[in-house]
Amino acid sequence: MNYRVIIPNLFTSSNLVFGMCSIISTFNGNIFWGAVFILLALVADGLDGRTARFFGVSSEMGKEMDSLCDCVSFGAAPGFLAYSFVMHEFSYFGWIAVIFYAVCGMWRLARFNVNASVIHGYFMGVPIPAGGCLIATWILLSTHLGITPAMQIDTLGYFLPILIMFVGYLLVSTFKYPDFKGKGEKISKVALGIIAIFAICVLYFGRDAIGYAILFDIFISYALLGILNTIFSLGRN
Repeated sequence: MNYRVIIPNLFTSSNLVFGMCSIISTFNGNIFWGAVFILLALVADGLDGRTARFFGVSSEMGKEMDSLCDCVSFGAAPGFLAYSFVMHEFSYFGWIAVIFYAVCGMWRLARFNVNASVIHGYFMGVPIPAGGCLIATWILLSTHLGITPAMQIDTLGYFLPILIMFVGYLLVSTFKYPDFKGKGEKISKVALGIIAIFAICVLYFGRDAIGYAILFDIFISYALLGILNTIFSLGRN
């Protein structure tokens, strides 16, 4: 048996395993591990492609497996996590919000596979692992800062499920997100400056749970970077 094929496939399978562990943990009421397993799925997702390229065994089947796993780990699992954490308080509107997010995740993955040979140098829309981890780190930071779902509902109300749907929209949007591979979408210095200020503010307000604040900061800043970078790019054209 060719170990060069087995190793990347094990990482791909681990992605799905962690996604299922997230769903089961959330179902059992363990919100913390429900979020952590999504982050672990991100690690596995990052390693499968790298090991496949390292061993020279990238294949169409591997790409399809990766997308199917991503749909569970970064589409269904974060949606279920968000619903269990707070979205259930909004009755059917909560249903709509998390289902909308998951469906957008599926569309995002299908579009990525179809356009993989066409779009180079950037991601069109937020990659679904970043979207799923944005939800997971928001919940981790909230719980460790003592910001309860009730407090968030009192502050944001029905804007909360709208935010979840907005994350879903970002997945299928046409905003251009840098892939940081060195020869893709040019990043606006103005956009970077705004994001830097925003990131510092997030770290300041999350200083009592700084580790989780850093994780959340990474994903929320990236989500905003694509929006701002696209807007300022229009100004250059």
